[in-house]
Amino acid sequence: MKLIQILGTGCPKCKLLTANAEAAVKELGLEATIEKVEKIQEIMKFAVMTTPALVVDGQVKSAGKVLSAEDIKKFLA
Repeated sequence: MKLIQILGTGCPKCKLLTANAEAAVKELGLEATIEKVEKIQEIMKFAVMTTPALVVDGQVKSAGKVLSAEDIKKFLA
């Protein structure tokens, strides 16, 4: 089971990245937990300077852009 974290303060781009991550998980048929990390103190622990960011199993995969579901699937496969 994968842990996917979306780092961001709840802006529209963060919400879109969350939706794209949910779509990617569904399309791949994976078991995954998608967690939103909205507190600045928690986001800073990942050393991310721009949001939204995508973290998979503790590793930052993308920061500062909204990945499509297709792009996210590459990190999950």
